[in-house]
Amino acid sequence: MYDSILVPTDGSSGTTEPLDHAVSIARDNSAVVHGLYVVDRQRYRAAEGDAKAEIKKSLELEGERALEELRTDLEDSGIPVKTERRDGIPHREIADYVTDNGIDLVVMGTHGRTGRDRIANLGSVTQRVVRGTDVPVLVVDIGD
Repeated sequence: MYDSILVPTDGSSGTTEPLDHAVSIARDNSAVVHGLYVVDRQRYRAAEGDAKAEIKKSLELEGERALEELRTDLEDSGIPVKTERRDGIPHREIADYVTDNGIDLVVMGTHGRTGRDRIANLGSVTQRVVRGTDVPVLVVDIGD
């Protein structure tokens, strides 16, 4: 039923539960799991001067770390994995990735970031992905 499963990550610990679900579904369907990190351009474009480049570089490094952790977890579970880092607006890049890669299922959390970022977003990326894609989206409650 599912050949390609996408697990977007924002680098937070909130990816753990969705990844567990994706691993289980991938095993049952002999599917490939795709990991995607989007460098959120809204987070660095608002900065001024030199800070903009520093923030962007920090987000890129965070993305590489997050994707490496995801890749390692999936490989340790024996699940085939593909990862990619993109730059843009997260929900749009996720929707584009779904289309570009023939994704059958997206698995993501209710929200990822904590503290102020969580209050500001309240899972808005997840909500927009649910509305903006034509494939099933499994939304996993990752709690507080």
